[in-house]
Amino acid sequence: MNSFLKSCTALTVALTFSGQAVAQVKELGKGEGQVNIVAWPGYIERGETDKGYDWVTSFEKETGCKVNVKTANTSDEMVSLMNEGGFDLVTASGDASLRLVAGKRVQPINTDLIPSWKTVDDRLKNAPWFTVGGVHYGVPYQWGPNILMYNTDVFKQAPKSWNVVFEEMNLPDGKSNKGRVQAYDGPIHIADAANYLMFHKPELGIKDPYELNEDQYKAALALLRVQRTLVGRYWHDAAIQVDDFQNEGVVASGSWPFQVNTLVAAKKPIASTVPEEGVTGWADTTMMEADAANPNCAYKWLEHSLAPKVQGDVSAWFGSLPVVPAACKGNELLGEEGCKTNGYENFDKIKFWKTPVSKCASQNDQCVPYYRWVSDYIGVIGGR
Repeated sequence: MNSFLKSCTALTVALTFSGQAVAQVKELGKGEGQVNIVAWPGYIERGETDKGYDWVTSFEKETGCKVNVKTANTSDEMVSLMNEGGFDLVTASGDASLRLVAGKRVQPINTDLIPSWKTVDDRLKNAPWFTVGGVHYGVPYQWGPNILMYNTDVFKQAPKSWNVVFEEMNLPDGKSNKGRVQAYDGPIHIADAANYLMFHKPELGIKDPYELNEDQYKAALALLRVQRTLVGRYWHDAAIQVDDFQNEGVVASGSWPFQVNTLVAAKKPIASTVPEEGVTGWADTTMMEADAANPNCAYKWLEHSLAPKVQGDVSAWFGSLPVVPAACKGNELLGEEGCKTNGYENFDKIKFWKTPVSKCASQNDQCVPYYRWVSDYIGVIGGR
């Protein structure tokens, strides 16, 4: 926890750097024999869960680099693991990436050493969550929305609003939502509350759910305290949430497409929707540790990760979207309509995760910084 809070403090001090940062790796050499990666569950598959989904085995055979994966369930966990060291790469979301840059835990990437860089979606090549001062601190990997997952036995029609998880009510089956809904166990969930208020209480003047002044922030916390009385369990482990929907009577929650796909594949009565308030979302970047012990294998993985086949397979498995547009066509697992189904055309509608900072454009540099989000959300979950 101490290392994590230090990273938050570093970010609130400044996201500025002395001099122009440059990539540490100038040319590639022989692979070191392994690469150690911190990744979201379901992001790096070797066919152990389903033989049809394996983008690791071929890489290991071609490069001689063994892939070792440590899964993390939240961005805060990823930051803590990277602060501890011992990893080469991390698939960081936007609410972690700039913290890693500010804390000098990741290094600039030499895109000249990644031939497939030119195939990356132009909307993502210079995204502000991993590009600082024109320097790229990673390679885009996948992106997607935080959707509302629901039980179709309870909801015969898709819920129109996020109110089913934010406000006490009887659901369509006539029973209360108390104890039957979940919320994400991470401070970034405050942005989901802010997004809800942005739609329903425009008088608050919220323009960006990650840029909240004191009054807006207090309103979001008040809404989350109401939600606390409804939530049976906060989730951060995708597998546990899947089990909760199958066996613990949970019927609605914010979630990722990965859980939806898993439950649908198991023939459970589950579907997902994008409610009228819109959604937050994530655009993940593979970033290299500042003192990576296996940089050659790491660069080989960065190149491999952008292959259209890999991008399409990951998207099919996770329910996410590829960062290489060519992956949307000709992928057997994803299918010709896979990108459309997963929401490829919704890019501009997603409010992507980013780390809240005090100096913010929409509220005259008077925003509540991330370290407050961390401590206050812990309080909300604890009933304070």
